[in-house]
Amino acid sequence: MPMPPLKSLKNLPVLVVHPADADGRTLIDHLRRIGCHAEATWPIPREIPANIGVVFLSVDHEHRTEISRLAKGIDGIPPAIIAIVDYEIPSTLELLFDLGALAAMDRPIRPFGVLTNLLLARGLWQERLDQQKRIHKLERRVSSMQKIQKAKAILMSIHQIGEDAAYETIRQQAMSKRVSMDDIATSIITANELLHFPPKGV
Repeated sequence: MPMPPLKSLKNLPVLVVHPADADGRTLIDHLRRIGCHAEATWPIPREIPANIGVVFLSVDHEHRTEISRLAKGIDGIPPAIIAIVDYEIPSTLELLFDLGALAAMDRPIRPFGVLTNLLLARGLWQERLDQQKRIHKLERRVSSMQKIQKAKAILMSIHQIGEDAAYETIRQQAMSKRVSMDDIATSIITANELLHFPPKGV
């Protein structure tokens, strides 16, 4: 995993979910010195704003209900979450896993370690995002191959032609219309379904 460039932290939207105490102020001040656009909020919100890149979240057993609610409200890949903890007890560790936290800091908060945890969390978050993109790309490719295979079978059945000829028909149609083979395959499948749609009452 390559280290994120330091310049990527400049104006990075960071949300600090922490009581307005000395620890919270120390963290906010240091994040701003690093160059992040850091904002604080408390109590724990119901959801994380969409524009936030990193969340520093105070995690303790006392606020377990609010933290669990926040975790359940996260759709897709959440922003990089850095947990701030007091004790390494099982219930707290469980919350960290529920949240998908990518790093953790203990209290009292000290400036030393903030940058390291920030870069580590961002690096892991980017790696997770890249992996998700690769998975989606593979899923789209498999879906496209399945559509083309189905469209070939339709053409082979209707026109009594071989698989190579059916594939070439789809390819030529895609080239002439300047669209993807996936689009042509979808059109063939849709047209076939319309032609074979059973009438009402049958």
